[in-house]
Amino acid sequence: MEETIPFKNLHSREYQGHKKKVHSVAWNCNGTKLASGSVDQTARVWHIEPHGHGKVKDIELKGHTDSVDQLCWDPKHADLIATASGDKTVRLWDARSGRCSQQAELSGENINITYKPDGTYIAVGNRDDELTILDVRKFKPIHKRKFNYEVNEIAWNMTGDMFFLTTGNGTVEVLAYPSLRPLDTLMAHTAGCYCIAIDPIGRNFAVGSADSLVSLWDISEMLCVRTFTKLEWPVRTISFNHTGEYIASASEDLFIDISNVQTGQTVHQIPCRAAMNSVEWNPKCNLLAYAGDDKNKYQADEGVFRIFGFESSA
Repeated sequence: MEETIPFKNLHSREYQGHKKKVHSVAWNCNGTKLASGSVDQTARVWHIEPHGHGKVKDIELKGHTDSVDQLCWDPKHADLIATASGDKTVRLWDARSGRCSQQAELSGENINITYKPDGTYIAVGNRDDELTILDVRKFKPIHKRKFNYEVNEIAWNMTGDMFFLTTGNGTVEVLAYPSLRPLDTLMAHTAGCYCIAIDPIGRNFAVGSADSLVSLWDISEMLCVRTFTKLEWPVRTISFNHTGEYIASASEDLFIDISNVQTGQTVHQIPCRAAMNSVEWNPKCNLLAYAGDDKNKYQADEGVFRIFGFESSA
């Protein structure tokens, strides 16, 4: 019996709608919708069918007055999405109507946003290394903390009792939640840590760094299990697939690496034409959305993103 090669003969499809480059892509909790956030000050929601063809319906979320840098869906509600923007606001939207239902004015330019896995709180990070925790129901800040080091991506663990910050010092700061008391400092990399992903099973997390490595950590032991070494440029974005078997990572290298988490071996590489800003696996199937700094032949932003994993390209 010949071994099947994962991801072989699968195609990417391109989605156009934004006027400027796409910073962030994210799937809703049941994997039926994808949201994209762009420098053009809008987010868009796309209805994606794994086996569908042809034109895709999208809805525009309009209201921000600066770049939409990151977005995340409510982990318990397939039609609620939060966006973080350079305009200092965080907005909550209903993806069915495209209406903004809540808005919070914060103190700085927001660059990172993540939901607590039970959907009760949102954490927002800004350019001034300040963390704000919002109560989702009231949509008001309940906690604010400024750090004296560069804070990059942020994440809760699956049970919501630990909170992770990746830092410009190459460390991962582990805090207890909700007290935000420091639990551990992991000396993860020799250069700044840019991104973090928690595996959906909750066993591991991964960190991507400016040293071009991705490290895999055992969450219960807080020990580094292995590193992935395929990329040569600072790692900008990482994502685990829904089974936790594969990890995608991307940078300014002109490919996205997909590696087997257990063996550390590359199983597939997706060629890309520009530095990548965001890769994100669908939570239910092996579709990988990715977006980067694509430009057309006139060197203008293309405003596209792509999804890999279809059996045909149309």
